[in-house]
Amino acid sequence: MTYEEFADSRLDALLRYAVMLTGDPHTAQDLVQETMVRVQLSWRRVAASDSPDGYVRKILTNQFIDLRRGSWLRRVLLRAEPDPIAAPSDHAQESAERDRIWGMLSRLPRRQRAALVLRYYEDLPDQEIADVLGCAVGTVRSSISRALATLRAELVEA
Repeated sequence: MTYEEFADSRLDALLRYAVMLTGDPHTAQDLVQETMVRVQLSWRRVAASDSPDGYVRKILTNQFIDLRRGSWLRRVLLRAEPDPIAAPSDHAQESAERDRIWGMLSRLPRRQRAALVLRYYEDLPDQEIADVLGCAVGTVRSSISRALATLRAELVEA
């Protein structure tokens, strides 16, 4: 498989995954673009891996976790990270609830949010999540547990 074939077949799925991680389609597009540049530069290594899709997902997840880290020499932010989405009062209840959930997810630490998205959106087992996040299976389970506890506490407060 060539890089072009891989990009054509997986770009939409990677973008959806990035939107779930970031909560912002513009940031997600930037994240996927930067990831695909890295993938192209190391395509031989990616293609030779057991799971090129998993390898790229790991690169994208690490890019997301490290989004705010790094030298100002490497990154120029043209806009601030978006504020959590506030639920508009004139939309239907479904829309308001979705916005509320996005806001709650945006306040979670990046690693916990990534673990939740990998588990419940990408439907990956603990071992694959651990591989993507570069941590132990126990760390994945505790991250998901803490994230769910935080979300439950926020729901109870509301």
